[in-house]
Amino acid sequence: MKIKKAAILGAGAVGSYVIWGLSNKDGIELGVVAKDKRNKRLKSEGITINGVKYKPNVWTPEEAENIDLLIVALKYGNLPDTLDDIEKIVGENTIVMSLMNGVDSEEIIGKRINPNNILHSFIKVASQKKEDGFHFDPETTIGIIFGELQPPYESERIKAINHLFDNTGIHWRVTKFIQEEIWGKFRLNVCNNLPQAILGAGVGCYHDSEHMSFIRKALRREVESIAEAKEIDLSVIDDSSGRGSAVKASARYSTLQDIDAGRHTEIDMFSGALVRMGKELGIPTPHNEYTYHIIKALEEKNDGMFNYEGDNDKVTWSK
Repeated sequence: MKIKKAAILGAGAVGSYVIWGLSNKDGIELGVVAKDKRNKRLKSEGITINGVKYKPNVWTPEEAENIDLLIVALKYGNLPDTLDDIEKIVGENTIVMSLMNGVDSEEIIGKRINPNNILHSFIKVASQKKEDGFHFDPETTIGIIFGELQPPYESERIKAINHLFDNTGIHWRVTKFIQEEIWGKFRLNVCNNLPQAILGAGVGCYHDSEHMSFIRKALRREVESIAEAKEIDLSVIDDSSGRGSAVKASARYSTLQDIDAGRHTEIDMFSGALVRMGKELGIPTPHNEYTYHIIKALEEKNDGMFNYEGDNDKVTWSK
C-alpha cells in the first residue's frame, strides 16, 4: 500500500500543519478540498503558514473522489454540512484520518462511510491564526498520533502513513492505545482549553491561580468519571499523553482564540458532549454543565445579544 494522492478537508489551524509538512514530499499529489467561494479564494490566495505562502492543489469533492488518504481537519460545527462531501470523496480503499478535537468525530463520520476506512487519530499542535496567516512552532509541536483499534497494530496502512510522514518535518507517533489517547487529548482540551476561555487569560493562569487550578481539576475529574464508565482506562496513556505542546504562559488556546475573534466555539464538542454522555450514563457533570452555559453566554455576548447601550437599552425586571 502506498499513498500517492492525499487531500485535506479543512485548511485552518490544524490543516495548515499537514499542508506545511506534506507540501515538499516527493511522489505525492496533495490537495485541499473546498467548494464555491472558499475554493476560489484558496486557488487565488493560497495559505500563509509561518510566514511562507503555500499554494496546494484545490479540489472540489468530485475532483477528490477515490483518493488514497483524506485528512479531516474541520471545526466541529462544520462537520454535519460536509458529510455528503466526505461520502463522495471516500472510495473503497481511501484511508480517513480525523484530526478533529473531541471524541466522537469518527463515530459521526462512520455513520456515512464504511467505519473500516477510518484510521483513528488526533493531533496536538498549538497553532494560531494571526493577520499574516497561521503560526506554530515545528520543534515543540507534538504532532499526529494514530493507531489501529485492534491488532495487527503494524498494519499495511500504518506502514503507509509512516512512509508518508517520513522526512516531512511532521512529528508523529503510532500507539496501541489510540482510543485512550484520543480521550487523553479530550481531557486536556476540557481542562486546559475551557477555563482560560472563561477568564480571558493565558495558560499561565493555571499555575498562578489556585482558583483556576481548582476549576481545571474539577473538570478533569468529570472527564475521568465518564471515561471510566465507558471502560476507557486513561492510566495506560498518562505517561505518554498527559501533556500538550510546550507553550508560553501567554498562550491562548482555540476556545479563547474563537472568543477573541468573535467566532462561535467548539464547546458543543467539549463540555456539551460530556454533559450529554453524563446524562446517558447517569453521572453528574455540574462543572462541565456550568462551563458549557458560560461559554455559550460568551458567544451570545459576541453576537451582540447584550448590547443594552443607547437606543438598544430597554427596561427589564430582575428575577
